[in-house]
Amino acid sequence: MNYSVFEYLYRDAGNYKAWGALLLEGETTEAEMARIRRHLLDNEFFIAEQIGVPVLYEQLWQQCQSEPSEELDHVWHEFCRIREATAEDRIQLPTFGTTAALVAAFEAVGKWDWALSRNYEL
Repeated sequence: MNYSVFEYLYRDAGNYKAWGALLLEGETTEAEMARIRRHLLDNEFFIAEQIGVPVLYEQLWQQCQSEPSEELDHVWHEFCRIREATAEDRIQLPTFGTTAALVAAFEAVGKWDWALSRNYEL
């Protein structure tokens, strides 16, 4: 079985970042990458809650020992890349799902819904 890693991040308005990586069963083709990119806002942004991936802003708040801020926080996560998983990735990361399911989650988005994010109320 081949595996891929979906890499993404949350960057607040102060440019502080929290990184995420999800291990996915299956390879990701260039065509699938293009299908995902078509659904990103500005070829980069997505709402984690809407596609069912773990949010990273809570991780950032813990790292920075801070609370949610209406001045710094927002609803958007950033797509970094999907790459082939290494042997180390397969040991360190739990399997999150499949590449096909991730592609389908992005394709199911008709319009990004800010209200799905906890940060929408900030």
